[in-house]
Amino acid sequence: MPAITVEAAKLTKEQKTQLIAELTESTSKILGLPKDIIFVFLKENDPDNIGAGGLPLSAHKKDAAR
Repeated sequence: MPAITVEAAKLTKEQKTQLIAELTESTSKILGLPKDIIFVFLKENDPDNIGAGGLPLSAHKKDAAR
């Protein structure tokens, strides 16, 4: 049973659906396994709990909006 874990900022329902589908499809093709035994776990993190470039991700979003 392959398990894939993805940690990301908040995702929309559509993004989650697409990510799960595409990761499952690729893993199935590469490993030659049926899709129904591939598990995908999505862990969403608050942007204040993710750092990039020395700043919380929430600060980067504010800078991009300016």
